[in-house]
Amino acid sequence: MATTDFADADSAGSLPVIRMLGIKREYRMGTRGAKRNEDSVVVRALRGIDFSAKAGEFVSVMGPSGSGKSTLMNILGCLDKPSAGTYNLDGVETSGSDSDTFAHIRNRKIGFVFQSFNLLARTTALENVELPLFYRRRIPGEKPLGAGERREMARAALEEVGLGRRTDHYPSQLSGGQQQRVAIARAIAGDPAFILADEPTGNLDSEMSLEIMALFGQLNARGKTIVMVTHEPELAVYTRRVVTLRDGMLVSDVEVRDGRDAAADLARRREELT
Repeated sequence: MATTDFADADSAGSLPVIRMLGIKREYRMGTRGAKRNEDSVVVRALRGIDFSAKAGEFVSVMGPSGSGKSTLMNILGCLDKPSAGTYNLDGVETSGSDSDTFAHIRNRKIGFVFQSFNLLARTTALENVELPLFYRRRIPGEKPLGAGERREMARAALEEVGLGRRTDHYPSQLSGGQQQRVAIARAIAGDPAFILADEPTGNLDSEMSLEIMALFGQLNARGKTIVMVTHEPELAVYTRRVVTLRDGMLVSDVEVRDGRDAAADLARRREELT
């Protein structure tokens, strides 16, 4: 069983938040009962990815279908392990971790934002944000969060995304953009090492998409590290760096020097529509 000193890792501020070296992911496809090296096909989803992100970066990951985006996202989110290579997340080497350590890393280090929101329909916005704090895994010597402390952390996260007056609303009483704001509040409530957003505007219209990108911009300006997987170039221009995959390889890593301001574009759009 792999062991990790999370207390030491949490103080490792000089390292990049994300540091991947030589990441490969291979899948063997074959008929049932086929021997490992016979009658099977090797699918090389990732072919030696080197990728890092410093604290406070806002990175978009792009690429066509089959480029390896989803595979890379799964490894970034500690939902899958690489076949080869190393992945250091906020001072924790994850590549050899067991399932329990993976669960700890996901709970403490990563704030997930999904395309489909993944909110519980019968719980309020506040309760949805509070839920991962209830299951929060402690590091050695850390006191458990009390009910009142969890509630205040959840309330503060909702305030940060502009939903301080919607804490008692159920998902069905919120717009799509507001539901995604609740999901973002849930992602940041535990102060993770980084936010991993998978097509976060995929279920939203153009105006709501700009709202979410403006919110990500605000969170990034406050120091949040964000990695966003997207297939939309018009959204990538609101990030600070664009990484492009093709055929399982990282083919481009470009700093966005003249990126657009989503909040300004949103204000301009609303003015044009009035």
